[in-house]
Amino acid sequence: MLELKLVLLLLLSVFPEGLAAPSQVPVQLPESQIKPHKLQGRFLHITDIHPDPHYRDGGSEKSACHRKKQKKAKRRGGYYGLPYSSKCDSPFSLSNFTLDFLDKEWSSEIDFVIWTGDSARHDNDRKRPRTTAEIYELNRILSNKMETVFSSKGIPVVPSIGNNDVWPHNIMMPGPNSVTSEFSSIWRSFVPFESYQVFQRGGYFSVEVIPNAVAAISLNTMYFYDSNKAVGGCEYANPEDPGNLQFDWLEVQLETFRERGMQTVISGHVPPSSYNFFPECYVRYVNLSLKYQDTILGHFFGHMNADHFFFLEANDLSNEPRRTNDTDSDKVGTLKKRKALYNGLLQDFSELPKSSQNTNHGDYGVVNVSPSVVPNPYLPSFRIFTYNTTGTPYHPGHFGDEDREQLVTGGGDSLLTAQRLRDGEAAGCDERGNNSTQACRSRNWHSSPQSPSRSNRLWTLLGYAQYYLPKLENSDEKRRPKYKLEYMTYPVAKLHPPEAASEAKFHYPIPLKQLPRSLRNATIKESKFAPYGMADLTIPSWLELARRLGDSAETKLRKRFKKYMYMGAGGE
Repeated sequence: MLELKLVLLLLLSVFPEGLAAPSQVPVQLPESQIKPHKLQGRFLHITDIHPDPHYRDGGSEKSACHRKKQKKAKRRGGYYGLPYSSKCDSPFSLSNFTLDFLDKEWSSEIDFVIWTGDSARHDNDRKRPRTTAEIYELNRILSNKMETVFSSKGIPVVPSIGNNDVWPHNIMMPGPNSVTSEFSSIWRSFVPFESYQVFQRGGYFSVEVIPNAVAAISLNTMYFYDSNKAVGGCEYANPEDPGNLQFDWLEVQLETFRERGMQTVISGHVPPSSYNFFPECYVRYVNLSLKYQDTILGHFFGHMNADHFFFLEANDLSNEPRRTNDTDSDKVGTLKKRKALYNGLLQDFSELPKSSQNTNHGDYGVVNVSPSVVPNPYLPSFRIFTYNTTGTPYHPGHFGDEDREQLVTGGGDSLLTAQRLRDGEAAGCDERGNNSTQACRSRNWHSSPQSPSRSNRLWTLLGYAQYYLPKLENSDEKRRPKYKLEYMTYPVAKLHPPEAASEAKFHYPIPLKQLPRSLRNATIKESKFAPYGMADLTIPSWLELARRLGDSAETKLRKRFKKYMYMGAGGE
């Protein structure tokens, strides 16, 4: 306890506001600190920082890098952390280095930040068990840093509660409770005043990151997570279950934003999968995601530490959800877990319809899972997404003749989707509103090939660049590491659009200074940094990539996907 107090005193000297008394009302940043921010068409996704105030340079891996004892220790932590670690979390040197880098290199290039939780260390050292006070203090320190780096510049930050941001680990009681109350104080600069009451009840909120155009919805996945035994798991018989209350709120949010002609991004900590969520919570998430497909640009989550994507499928509403990539979801680090996740994804991809013409794109949503900052179990990482700031806006509502023609004649959707345009009674909807049959979906689902999630238009996600911190073990206080581009989803041709040189508007998906030298040459045609060549991040583009990965003949592509998934740790 004495050592923790000393550490907190040290942190106070670095972050003087870190130990301020909790505020019981949401305090917004003063207007003088909010500066106009030109729309850049990019946003940051950062997750699982896991700062550890007890980390010691030279600490043994077995002690979670907390102690230098064990003379014969095979691996010891370095100044910036221990890469490919099984127990060691992030030293403050790493978390500060990462946020300082983002401040210097990216804060002027992005419009908002998605921050998906786990901002406290793991409880992996029995000699130093976590405490509630430490968890909240670590979250407060990182929040203060986020305010300095982003919020003070007018950049919205959208945080989420992680399963390691509560005590005990994985357990969160129905709110309002001490967790929602404390985070109301910690995130006072991030949660809008109008969302304050809802946040105190459940720990979730929405905020317009681009006013009247794009909203971010931050979910509290603790109420869906099947490791949280303090809740009922969205049981149908219990409408007051906190998971059900959150879904009721989410549906109102999506309907309201849709009526206003806005788009949304949905974020949270634990990814919405059949192996992470309670079964009934999973079904409700898939249902709402597909019901409002024309209003949702994408789904962004963390927690798994491994870089991957997967689909929310309409089939899971009528059938028992598959668990082919079932694994302990808290950290995919061991050989067995890596193989289970990788092989499960390839199996799912191989079962997709074999061509776009035979695919009902309205039956899918895409979940993006970003790797972590903590080098446990891989390497520090973050993502910069790009979205379209030009083009024709999408106005949801009744399908027009153009939509009808595309649905009937082709455009990547089957005739089954065209049935949704026909008037008539929708049978088979259960009392809860889950769209368990095609007839029910034909009436209730809002999907269109013209929406930004399905075609490249205003607000469509265009791609992302992933940065990582290699050679961490060779860095020290004098030899600082360097974040480098790991890969990107764009084709090389998209990096140097011809109109960029003549117009002042944003055109470059990645600022040239953030590209490796080999990619700064406009004449380059191919690159190892561009393995996927995706035209954009629409649902049809993701399905096409998944089909390629599901093809056993695509050995080279699969190898690259696996390498990025585990940042070189491999699966063999």
